[in-house]
Amino acid sequence: MANCGDFIKSQFPLIDDDLKKYVEDILDNSAGEFEDTEEIYEAVGEVLQGISEKSENDIRDICEQLLHMLQPDKTGNINGPRKVLDAPIHLASMTTTTNDSEELKSIWLQTRDDNFKVDAKKLEKAEAKLQQKQQKQKDAKVPIAAPVLQTATASQVTSKKDSKLEAKGTNRTQDIRIENFDIAYGDRVLLQGADLVLAFGRRYGLVGRNGLGKTTLLRMISAKQLKIPSHISILHVEQEVVGDDTLALQSVLECDTIREDLIRREKEITIAINNGSTDPSLSTELSEVYAQLENIEADKAPARASIILSGLGFTTEMQNRATRTFSGGWRMRLALARALFSKPDLLLLDEPTNMLDIKAIIWLENYLQNWPTTLLVVSHDRNFLDTVPTDILHLHTQRIDTYRGNYEQFDKTKSEKHKNQQREYEAQQQQRAHMQEFIDRFRYNANRASSVQSKIKMLDRLPELRPVEKEIEVQLRFPETEPLSPPILQLNEVGFYYAKDKVIFSNVNLGATLESRICIVGDNGAGKTTLLKIIMGILSPTSGVRSVHRGLKFGYFSQHHVDQLDMNVNSVELLQKTYPGKPVEEYRRQLGSFGVSGDLALQTIASLSGGQKSRVAFAAMCMANPNFLVLDEPTNHLDIETIEALGKGINKYTGGVILVSHDERLIRMVCKELWVCGGGSVASVEGGFDEYRKIVERELEAQNK
Repeated sequence: MANCGDFIKSQFPLIDDDLKKYVEDILDNSAGEFEDTEEIYEAVGEVLQGISEKSENDIRDICEQLLHMLQPDKTGNINGPRKVLDAPIHLASMTTTTNDSEELKSIWLQTRDDNFKVDAKKLEKAEAKLQQKQQKQKDAKVPIAAPVLQTATASQVTSKKDSKLEAKGTNRTQDIRIENFDIAYGDRVLLQGADLVLAFGRRYGLVGRNGLGKTTLLRMISAKQLKIPSHISILHVEQEVVGDDTLALQSVLECDTIREDLIRREKEITIAINNGSTDPSLSTELSEVYAQLENIEADKAPARASIILSGLGFTTEMQNRATRTFSGGWRMRLALARALFSKPDLLLLDEPTNMLDIKAIIWLENYLQNWPTTLLVVSHDRNFLDTVPTDILHLHTQRIDTYRGNYEQFDKTKSEKHKNQQREYEAQQQQRAHMQEFIDRFRYNANRASSVQSKIKMLDRLPELRPVEKEIEVQLRFPETEPLSPPILQLNEVGFYYAKDKVIFSNVNLGATLESRICIVGDNGAGKTTLLKIIMGILSPTSGVRSVHRGLKFGYFSQHHVDQLDMNVNSVELLQKTYPGKPVEEYRRQLGSFGVSGDLALQTIASLSGGQKSRVAFAAMCMANPNFLVLDEPTNHLDIETIEALGKGINKYTGGVILVSHDERLIRMVCKELWVCGGGSVASVEGGFDEYRKIVERELEAQNK
């Protein structure tokens, strides 16, 4: 079957691994039962034809070659073995007869051998068997539509010393060393022979391209599939808090289980004493409980929890609301607040800025700079990575490299390191070429034999250096647009409310052109997404007038659209379903414009990383050739390189752009105008993002006082 698998891969280079395994399984399970080429074509022909542009005849030829591999003694000819003539035949002489009794010698009238006569009973059995096989093959084809998703696995080599300490319970180190470990996702190796060392009290930023395994690594650590000392507590902020009647503030306080247990015990003892208990040990225990509560500063816990919640955007009223009343985004903030309050030995954060507005991001940056234990954070926010980490972990080519300093220092050090490696490689190549030239020139010169041998030995001893592997630069290419004569888009005295006692904004007077690069900022819940929907005509203003050019065509992107992609198809099929009737090459070209090419375009959407799904959503949005882009938090799950490419793509785009984002670097790259939502209005800010950041920092200072 190995030959069949290799042959299928050679004929269909873009075949998905799951689909290839499915075809191999069908051929393997029925290898001895196929009677001819036609049966193989019925079993797998339609599947193979569906993933390529080959003709039916080409597929049948491939099926015949597969039959040869499975059953070398058979051919695809259903009329039996061929007879090869061993001498030339004169057809005219074959038709002549000497007399009536003589046997005819004509090749056309010759009687067939008994070996070729059909046995009626055998034919009936064969037909029944064929029907059974065809039914089985039809049943076996069902799983193609929904392939089983693979899961991640990890393996690790642990030292005997650490194992002994762990077994004795004497391991008290706060540092974490995970050495020589592998992580795979199905057949795909993400990390191989990697090492990860996390020193206690340091803050690590984990960076790398989308799809290389950053999120998977965090999950392997939190699930203890990668072994770390058992006494180290881990908290991974990944799932939102389950909503119930618990108040938000109480939900955070409950994370401190020691404090909660002491308070519960204090209440039990007090009730027992008030009910007349004369047990002297209760008074002693109560004194001990009070001492422990004082020792852990239990009375300050509510204030500390409230400060954390306030920094993450929870007002006093919100802190006293039941958790079930919050949306998913606010429950994720609550999960983050619980993690910050509980202070585990190792805190794992995966894209913590995705759910936060700019004010909360600035607060979180300041808070984490004083984080007392070990922090490992995955983030795409360049400014966050410049502010928070003390070290950068770079995941690439199945390994992890550690760099001291923040992201800016890492970027400089990595560039310098790559330049030095390239210079060293080029110098060695010149040295090799010089030695080889000497060897080739004097190989047959007896007087130089010893020198040649010396050079050969020197050449063999040179370490093998490889050229620096440059990461492929991501490019996002938005469609070309035709110019439109102004006015393009205008909001005059626009207001909106969902209920008369809850006005979102009023008296909004703003406009945009095809040259516009507008960024909308503001606190969560201030009405940014509502404003976008009014601009696009999804919502109608409750007052005022919205005017748009009749040729204006919006392209709308939001994280909500990424979540609603069909997860059971691949990227090409997704575009085919959304925009039917175009050649496959056009769908692939469109996906390639957003960095989804090769085998990646044929993977199921469910198997793609968050950033790769976002790029597919961009490709789908731009397939309709919009001339005005409305982007709501487009950077969520994109890696730093792709955000950089997004900024460059927006700057080259000839249409208009309105952007809602909290990514400071992207805002600075593209935006020429800043709209601030808040306080029931939308206003354009002079001075751009620098001025807005100063406003936010002043608000935070006032809040802390």
